[in-house]
Amino acid sequence: MDHALLLQFLGNEVRTWLIAVTIGVGAGALAHLLYRFSAGVLARAVRRSPGDLDDELLQALRGPVVVLIGVLGLLVGYNQLSLPARIEFWMARAFHVALALSITWVVARLLNAFLHRFMRVNEDPGAEAGEGTSRLVPAIAIVLKVLIWGLGLVVALNNAGYDVGALLAGIGIGGLAMAMAAKDTLANIFGGITVFVDKPFVVGDRIRVDGHDGVVTEVGIRSTRIRTLEGPLVVVPNHHFTEQVVSNVSAEPAKRIRHELALDIRTPVEKVEAAMDLLHATVHAHAEHVEADHVVCLHAFRDSAIVLLFIYRIRHGHDAWNVQNALHLDLLRRFAEAGIQLAYPTSVQYAAELQR
Repeated sequence: MDHALLLQFLGNEVRTWLIAVTIGVGAGALAHLLYRFSAGVLARAVRRSPGDLDDELLQALRGPVVVLIGVLGLLVGYNQLSLPARIEFWMARAFHVALALSITWVVARLLNAFLHRFMRVNEDPGAEAGEGTSRLVPAIAIVLKVLIWGLGLVVALNNAGYDVGALLAGIGIGGLAMAMAAKDTLANIFGGITVFVDKPFVVGDRIRVDGHDGVVTEVGIRSTRIRTLEGPLVVVPNHHFTEQVVSNVSAEPAKRIRHELALDIRTPVEKVEAAMDLLHATVHAHAEHVEADHVVCLHAFRDSAIVLLFIYRIRHGHDAWNVQNALHLDLLRRFAEAGIQLAYPTSVQYAAELQR
């Protein structure tokens, strides 16, 4: 038996081959047991822990980590052998490529898990499924996967002995040409990522941008859809949000309403004072929807009118149109009951005979 173990095959004794095969098979068995353990006992343990980040990491890393352990085990077993130079050359390249790809798989899964976690934590809870910034998750994940796997393949090819310099130069020229051809698309994609990260608005907000005023109905990776106050649906490319000022009307603490009320120029002082008192009273009567801080003053004298400045603020979260409608109708009733009439554009012409 001992004599059989001393026999050589490809320059190695049989016992050396048995040790190498045992290590390789043992590594494969260990990887299989680890996979079963992570899918059973370990999975139940992390489900009982607070939070779900560990669950996501276990689900993401279980497969690639097991493969990495298997590759490392095979490498340890292979290192027990001493093979001819030509075989050593190709086996070394094969193991280097396998290690590079396995590590790339681990890194890609890890970053993908953290990305989805970050996106979910920062997602607008009021947005419906598939709408808003949640649509960016697949696109960003794909971009990250392409970058990570591209880098991993370059490292793998370099480990395999290929000259990646010429390959990278060719990829760089081709990538530059593609980037120039798709510069608008890329600008919109990065604009969409900026909208997600900075959150200048979310679905449901009323915004003003590029001359459009309306409610955001959808935020995509390339464009954002806005339902304007006039009715039409406007599609705005996302790069506009990085180049222009965006006003988020919904984020205002209160909506400011400014009016210049013109009274007839012949209105007595007492009536002017009464009109100002009625403006104050109207604001106080609608205190549930309107902030107490407001402005009422005699603003200007014009050719045919005395102008009162009236500024008030509608509380955040209330329907501005309905509040304005109710307050203005109430104000008109109060003016009518007090006999105060608003001015309208008039012109008075005086004719006189010339004395000869």
